[in-house]
Amino acid sequence: MCVTCGCSDDAEVKMTNPETGEVATMDSPNNTDHHHHHHHTHTLPDGTVITHSHNHDHSTEASQIHAKVHGTTLALEHDILAKNNLIAAQNRGWFKGRNILALNLMSSPGAGKTTLLTRTINDLKHQLPINVIEGDQETTNDAKKIQETGCKVVQINTGTGCHLDAAMVERGLQQLNPPLDSVVMIENVGNLVCPALFDLGELFKVVILSVTEGEDKPIKYPHIFRASQVMILTKIDLLPHVQFDVQRCIEYAKQVNPQIQVFQVSAITGTGLENWYEWLLDNVALTT
Repeated sequence: MCVTCGCSDDAEVKMTNPETGEVATMDSPNNTDHHHHHHHTHTLPDGTVITHSHNHDHSTEASQIHAKVHGTTLALEHDILAKNNLIAAQNRGWFKGRNILALNLMSSPGAGKTTLLTRTINDLKHQLPINVIEGDQETTNDAKKIQETGCKVVQINTGTGCHLDAAMVERGLQQLNPPLDSVVMIENVGNLVCPALFDLGELFKVVILSVTEGEDKPIKYPHIFRASQVMILTKIDLLPHVQFDVQRCIEYAKQVNPQIQVFQVSAITGTGLENWYEWLLDNVALTT
């Protein structure tokens, strides 16, 4: 188990190209030698509980992990993130060298990421070449929705993993092969915690929150709002039918991140989308 976020090391990560039907299996980024192994749990002096595994082949990395955990340090978390950040930096250079604007779209499940994304692609496809890396634990359902817009898309299924990481995105980009002077939208796995921890090499993190979720989400899950440059408040067409205090939600978001930009939109009616599109086009112009 990954001590950084709790997702499984031995998850089977799959990448699917909906256009060709080709499916490739990707190694889990935290997977080392998963031969015979066992799990056990330790409670650190500060009360933190850590579960981790030992491989019976006693690999060097397993020994190092054992030493770090038993030494009551959390250096392993640093190692995992450092490895991810190195690949993310490479992805960032790859995007910059091709004048590609990359966005990391994050939200809880059901917030409306895919609906907003398909509406954005359909409305802007004659102005912007948009390509998508679609992240979900299972199924290619969302990738098929994206493909119906005519957009090129690659699906990454993380299995029991709760987020995309830089290595997955690197592999996805190899398959996607987006053109120069374009946009890559990375739709992360639905989760308000772990995606914020993992840099993918994107230029901007965009957190999407729907009015059906509760206005206190920015202070309940502050890290993802603090890490994001943009918050998109979706499904505002439902405001007459739900109890949601828009101003309080924005105040909470600004409390966590005073610099965050906020857009209120409905992907169904189109309300507010012009402001989101203007921001997107302005940043494409700056990138290219």
